[in-house]
Amino acid sequence: MKQPLILLLLFTFSQYASAYSSEYDVIQIYSQDELNELVNLNKHLQRVKSDDCQLVADIKAHALKIKEPAYTYLWGDMLAWGVCVERDARLGMHYIEQAAKQGLLPALEQLGRYYEKGILVETNKARALIYYREAALQGFLNAQFNYVRMLMDGYGSPVDYEDAYRSLFLSIIDDKRLKQKTKNLLSQLAEKMPEHVVTRARKVAI
Repeated sequence: MKQPLILLLLFTFSQYASAYSSEYDVIQIYSQDELNELVNLNKHLQRVKSDDCQLVADIKAHALKIKEPAYTYLWGDMLAWGVCVERDARLGMHYIEQAAKQGLLPALEQLGRYYEKGILVETNKARALIYYREAALQGFLNAQFNYVRMLMDGYGSPVDYEDAYRSLFLSIIDDKRLKQKTKNLLSQLAEKMPEHVVTRARKVAI
């Protein structure tokens, strides 16, 4: 008699669990690939808000305990702008800087923008250029655009032109608008460079 009772209880529990899960969406923590893509597209904060802030504790744990760069950056950005948590811009910048030290390219590029424009920090063009350069030479497109633009505006040094040109020239871009933007920036930068340096910068290392 016990076995049918146990089966009945298991069936009842499974029916209850199924009804519960259908009534409430269960939000899973983001995979590294998913979060990296969200960060690269600058949609990470939007995603956290669209998930009704249900993953705050998990995000914090991945950032502070596991120290995953993308989660460290996400947690820092949440704090910096008060997304799903009480705003603490100073602490947020700390974690964004930690993510940059871990080599997360979007974090490096964002710090470049913040220091260039004086967002959350005092304007520091020289420091902005350093962040842009580090991310640009590792192939992060937004940083490449900003790095070349700052060089065109007179920051940095002409000795930086070749590496900046090469990194942008070798980027793989499938968006027509961005390809045209790249072409225009490269053309402008080439006007400031000797022809033989442009030729050398265009060579693909084998």
